[in-house]
Order: sequence, then structure tokens, then C-alpha cells
Amino acid sequence: MGKGGAISESVLRKILLSYTYVAIWIFLSFTVIVYNKYILDRKLYNWPFPISLTMIHMSFCASLAFSIIKVFKLVEPVSMSRELYLSSVVPIGALYSFSLWLSNSAYIYLSVSFIQMLKALMPVAVYSIGVLFKKESFKGDTMFNMLSISFGVAVAAYGEAKFDSWGVILQLGAVAFEATRLVMIQILLTSKGIQLNPITSLYYVAPCCLVFLFIPWIFVEYPILRDTSSFHLDFVIFGTNSFCAFALNLAVFLLVGKTSALTMNVAGVVKDWLLIAFSWSVIKDTVTPINLFGYGLAFLGVAYYNHSKLQALKAKEAQKKVAQADEEEGKLLETRQGEGVGEKRDQA
Repeated sequence: MGKGGAISESVLRKILLSYTYVAIWIFLSFTVIVYNKYILDRKLYNWPFPISLTMIHMSFCASLAFSIIKVFKLVEPVSMSRELYLSSVVPIGALYSFSLWLSNSAYIYLSVSFIQMLKALMPVAVYSIGVLFKKESFKGDTMFNMLSISFGVAVAAYGEAKFDSWGVILQLGAVAFEATRLVMIQILLTSKGIQLNPITSLYYVAPCCLVFLFIPWIFVEYPILRDTSSFHLDFVIFGTNSFCAFALNLAVFLLVGKTSALTMNVAGVVKDWLLIAFSWSVIKDTVTPINLFGYGLAFLGVAYYNHSKLQALKAKEAQKKVAQADEEEGKLLETRQGEGVGEKRDQA
């Protein structure tokens, strides 16, 4: 095979690998969402204890991360002082714990399809909080795009057959906490040059989550679980569920590390449509035409937002390349001028 053929084969391999990473992430994300719904829904497995489920996930993930870092020493821990841990990691852990608690709670009251529609508000929340903390600049066209996404979600909510106000409040709260967490990661960690992979992230953040979740658990769920003496923890159900949650964290790192965050956003849209189809066809949730129309509007807004972010990244990359080329050209010119002066001296 010629040189051109070899290059084509290499490109094809990269494309296939990218699609493989996307497929793995979609599968695991899909599985975790449906599995959580199955466990928490009163009409299915009927174990409506979202704080307990989140604590089981965090305990499992923290134990595995500890074993990988401290016992098997497969991953190097990040050097972190106590002050940095308390000021940066603890607030992120608190936000993450409340985000997971509220998002898992929403599965008790809302359908999988409607929850995915509400999650379309994530770019709106991230942008708004980013502007509030001066990590994003306010732009009229971007804000108009955010309003169009919000309008689409509002239409989808209007068309929801089994609308539950408390469930919507829980899911919107989860979106707000998750968006704040993403912005805080930029402010508290990334800006300080701290990069955490999924293992080190779980190693530091999961114990914080457990502490913050333990407080409401004692007052909200523990008394009910204590009085429900007939319940026995199913290690197969909760073990496989926790393992899927841990694998999803690894898949996120794999997808973003090997492709880009934008690829994950696009894959997330595909996953949402798959979940809506699954929710309608398998779980038999009601999906109305108004639901789909509203989510379609929100989807177009999110797609345009992702496209704008991609164009901005390309423009930034192009400016960086131009600046590097100008710098190299300047150095080359200085070198040539220096050589010219040296030649004149030699002739003299």
C-alpha cells in the first residue's frame, strides 16, 4: 500500500476510534440514567431513596479510586495542600453532591424523556452563571440564543402529559447546581493549573460528597430505612449500578481526552434523542407532539450554540497560529540581520 493509502488508513483508524469512544460514552450514560430510573421509580424496582443511591455510588467510586491510587499505585495523586483542598475541592464536592441528589430525586416524579428535555437548559445555566462570575462576556446574540432554548423547553413543559411541579423544581435545581459546579471548576481549579483526571477527581471529591450527603440522609431517609426492616440491599443490582456510574466517569475522561468537549456535547444530543425514543417505546412514557416540537426548538438552539463555540475555538486557534508564525518570522529576520552585520564586519 502506498504512502497515500497509509495516511488514509491512519485517518480511518482515528475516525473509528472517535466513534468507538462516543458509542461507549452514549451506552454508559444511557445505561446509568435508565438504571437509576428503574431503581428509584415507585412503579418499577420501587426504592425511592435518591440520597442513599447517590451515597452508594460515591462510596463505591471513592473505594475504587483509593485502591487504584494508594493500593495498586496505578495513578499518581495530585499534590494538594489542605488549604487548597478546603478552598477549592470542598465547594465543588458540595455542589456535585446536591446536583446528584436533586437529579436522582427527579426520576421519582418525572419521565426519562421529560428530564432529558429539561436538561437542554444546561447551556443556558452555564452561560448565565459564567456571566455572573465574569467567566463569560455578555453578548446580545448569545443571550437571544439562550432565550430561544428556554422558550423551547417551556413549550416542551407545556406539552408534558404528566407534569409534576416538584419534579421540575428538583431537576431545575440539579441543572443550577451542576452549572455552578462547572463554572467553579474553571475558577477554583483550572485557573490555578490543577488538572484532575476521573480517578484523582473521585479520590478527592467523592469523600466530600459523602459528608455533604450524610447530613440530609440522617434526617430524610435514614428514619424510613430504619423502620423498613424488610429491606435487604441487593448487591447485584446496586453493585452493577455503581460500577456503571464509575465506568461513566472514566468514559467522560476518555471521550473528552481523545476527542473534545464539543464532541461530548454533540454525542449528548444523540443520547438525549435515544433516551426519548426509549422512554416512549419501552418504558411507555407519554411523549406528545408539543413535547417534541418544544424540544426540537431547544435542540436547534443548543446546536447553534455548539456551532458558535466551535467557530470561536477555530478563530482562537487561527489567531494563535498567526501569532506563532509572526513570532517565528521575526526571529528569522533578526537572525538574518545579525548574519548580515557579521558579514559586513568580516569584509571590513
